[in-house]
Amino acid sequence: MEEMTARLKEQIKTSTGAVESMTEKLQSSEAKTAFLALESDHGALKDKLKSTEGTLSERDALIVQLKAKLEENAALIAELESKIREEEMVRRKLHNTIQELKGNIRVFCRVRPLLGNELQDGKKTEDVITHMKLPDSNSGKEIELMQVQESANGKSVTKTYPFNFDMVFPGSTTQSVIFEEISQLVQSALDGYPVCIFAYGQTGSGKTYTMEGPDNLDESNMGMIPRAVHQIFATAAQLKEKGWEYEMEGQFVEIYNESVHDLLGNARWRDTVMHSGADMRILFWRHTTVILDTPGKVTALLKKASQNRAVAATMCNERSSRSHSVFTLRLKGRNRITLETSEGLLNLIDLAGSERLSASGATGERLKETQAINKSLSSLGDVIAALANKDAHIPYRNSKLTYLLQNSLGGNSKTLMFVNISPLPESFQETLCSLRFATKVNSCHIGTARRVVK
Repeated sequence: MEEMTARLKEQIKTSTGAVESMTEKLQSSEAKTAFLALESDHGALKDKLKSTEGTLSERDALIVQLKAKLEENAALIAELESKIREEEMVRRKLHNTIQELKGNIRVFCRVRPLLGNELQDGKKTEDVITHMKLPDSNSGKEIELMQVQESANGKSVTKTYPFNFDMVFPGSTTQSVIFEEISQLVQSALDGYPVCIFAYGQTGSGKTYTMEGPDNLDESNMGMIPRAVHQIFATAAQLKEKGWEYEMEGQFVEIYNESVHDLLGNARWRDTVMHSGADMRILFWRHTTVILDTPGKVTALLKKASQNRAVAATMCNERSSRSHSVFTLRLKGRNRITLETSEGLLNLIDLAGSERLSASGATGERLKETQAINKSLSSLGDVIAALANKDAHIPYRNSKLTYLLQNSLGGNSKTLMFVNISPLPESFQETLCSLRFATKVNSCHIGTARRVVK
């Protein structure tokens, strides 16, 4: 626009000179005609210059307005981003408060469904599960066992055993519905809190299915471990808009015959369970740590761990888990805007099946395994009892399992226990023992969870 103005002014200057030159030749008619033509062009150029200068002035004013609007929008964006960060902090605080109100240690009871070979002769589920009263929906909290006994006078008497937990899930409950109930705890791990979720119950009650899912894994039957990791990846991607970036690493170990084994490596290290820091985080020195930057790596990790886990056949279950497995996910977060950092910890534990020696039919090496499992679970019961009684000394070091779970029960962790039970009448005594143990856990009170920030 400035170049055009300059050209017009140059043309006007030239035209003015031409007009003055022609004035001297006004004596002839041809000169007069040329003069009139030049004068007309000169007037037109003046009008065009005036119009151009007006347009330029309008555009300059528009540029000033746009700059002011841009500065106003930049200030608004900065204000909104600040509000988003403040709202995220409020969300974390309220989320943690809600979890504390629910209780930092909770117990969910899950009844596995009847399998195909358990429904014979055209029987229905209600024809088999006559010894157990279950809630009608997924929001129930009560379960009742019923046992017909003969009284002293020879009459049949039905004895009932009522139990109440935070949630009770009947056999029809899907993996996705159950995960909805624990997803908030998984969110707490991403927010910087230590979280532990573990499954307890007799052999064949569905603990491994709950935690890992079946071998033919798909989106519908994924267990709590893959679902938790998928949620963490999805949420971490959303938090990038708020300035958060996360690094994730995982470990998978098992406790087999009181030794800690690395499920992701080949070495068999012994006595490597340690605790470190004020939050009593579990550390597995010299065990394989895998950087998890995609959900696909988690799937590969679970597959390798499953292949390495100690399993053997017993009369209770042809592929009975003979060890306690522990999946640990460490979450390190940093906000590039506020420079805030956090360190979350998620422990997902599948305990070995609890079973009586008389029912397991174990002999030889299997007998030794069963004795080690029962000893560690007994030690877990002792720890629960000591916590419930608020004893000065808690016997965490009586087994590798209780030492490992020290930060999950007596520390500052948010803890959830699944008690998995079988629906079969012949499992009545094992089910009763499991529910009584779960009741002890549900009566414990642990410290308030603290977020790990720097």
